[in-house]
Amino acid sequence: MWNEPYLETCCRAALHRVYLAGQGGRPCGLKDDPCLERLERKGLVGRNAQGRFVATDEGLARHAHEVLKQKRSAAVPISSKP
Repeated sequence: MWNEPYLETCCRAALHRVYLAGQGGRPCGLKDDPCLERLERKGLVGRNAQGRFVATDEGLARHAHEVLKQKRSAAVPISSKP
């Protein structure tokens, strides 16, 4: 059964950009801020000490499943913590 909230295409793209930014994070004030804030409310991204958006472990797992199309058993996220 599907129990995860749907991510709009723009939010999936924003999650991918956060993933590509890595531990350095994605800065605030860009055009995808509304999506990043929505992802933050869903617990898929958080903010680091500099206020930049970084993927949470849950966000990395969701990215692996929805964007990279990995199966759940293969979607072992890299920890977002240093």
